[in-house]
Amino acid sequence: MLNDNRLFPADSAARCVAMKLYEAVSSLPIISPHGHTDPRWFAENGAFPNPAALLIQPDHYIFRMLYSQGVSLESLGIPQNDGSQSADPREVWRIFAKHYYLFRGTPTRLWLDYTLENQFGLTGRLGPGNADEYYDVIAKKLETPEFRPRALYESFNIEVLATTDTALDTLAYHKAIRESGWKGRVVPTFRPDSVIDAEYAGFLQNIEKLGEITGENIGTYKGYLNALRSRRAFFKSMGATATDHGHLSAMTADLDAATAESLYGRILSGKSVPQEEEIFQAQMLTEMAGMSVEDGLTMQLHPGSIRNHNRKLYEKFGRDKGADIPSPTEYVRNLRPLLSKYGNDTRLTFILFTLDETSYSRELAPLAGHYPALRLGPPWWFHDSPEGMMRFREQATETAGFYNTVGFNDDTRAFLSIPARHDVARRIDCAFLGRLVAEHRLDEVEAFEVVKDLTVNLVKKAYKL
Repeated sequence: MLNDNRLFPADSAARCVAMKLYEAVSSLPIISPHGHTDPRWFAENGAFPNPAALLIQPDHYIFRMLYSQGVSLESLGIPQNDGSQSADPREVWRIFAKHYYLFRGTPTRLWLDYTLENQFGLTGRLGPGNADEYYDVIAKKLETPEFRPRALYESFNIEVLATTDTALDTLAYHKAIRESGWKGRVVPTFRPDSVIDAEYAGFLQNIEKLGEITGENIGTYKGYLNALRSRRAFFKSMGATATDHGHLSAMTADLDAATAESLYGRILSGKSVPQEEEIFQAQMLTEMAGMSVEDGLTMQLHPGSIRNHNRKLYEKFGRDKGADIPSPTEYVRNLRPLLSKYGNDTRLTFILFTLDETSYSRELAPLAGHYPALRLGPPWWFHDSPEGMMRFREQATETAGFYNTVGFNDDTRAFLSIPARHDVARRIDCAFLGRLVAEHRLDEVEAFEVVKDLTVNLVKKAYKL
């Protein structure tokens, strides 16, 4: 089902080079510096319960497509806010198989076909006629030791895997992994949105809990910042090398101490207005950059997504249910306060992602091609596709080059899609480099160096792994 030359250029000269480049990197270890897999899987190393729970229910790429065609999340067994989850797993799988045709032409189809063939040996196209057969094959394999989380981690040739964890997380599962004696490297990532985004559900309660955990006086701005420093230090002690920030905009601010203290008081009072909350988030991004200069944690910013656009779905199922929608994002003016303060400091690595592709060549590549602290993250989320990856290389390379980018990350909750996603990224990079060689814009020797850097070296450097 999978062609060995998939995603390579149609032009024979470029394809020949791409094939040779891919051969050089296809078996290199996977570095996964940003994702959303559950550390509990690796701490407990229990069997995955069934094919639906493994492949469908964690993956919003899958159920958002099904939902768009009228398939209810209830029928797919997506957990609800009240804890209910009553769908029969086999019936969920049958619904998925019946609608598999919906994924034609999408990256999800590439990932799923790769997973079915390479992990389970299933080479026919999934559909209603073979749904039960496929379910039984997968379910039987999930009962074997080879399909436990740690064994899969090792068979995927993963060298390091980063999860994403809230600032208030105890990291108990990460602690259990470390104490288990297992050699796999699973590290946390500090995600402070719940305690710096005043619009976040339960924000004020989260601030109180932050004070309780750290013993700091969160009634003052200084105490609040010290509490955040304390949590960052704890995450770093547990192996974290990065922070992650998911703000709507890339707005940053650099307020004087008195103004920042006053603004924090307004936020803490619960009487702040949206404009004040936006400025507070902007100020906190700059504060986080300063803390990264202090403690060395790489900083990631993922702006441009209007979260939980479908309010009805959010109220019933909660966050991350496929209803987050990209929005235009401005960077040049919004980032200037932060970059003016820290952009020239080589102690900071600030990785910027975008959902607004129109900004690649106009804003992001010129910014990253100038400021020593700034790097461009790979195509993310809606653009984690062959076309999105190629557009990124074409638009960013001309100004930022390869070495102001940071390789690839899979950003996934669907564990079995990790090798598939990295394979797609490697093939597209090889295709792009193959074309440059065929057009005599890059020597073949250089292309072999670059593709290894894009696959392993740049990501290790940027995330300090």
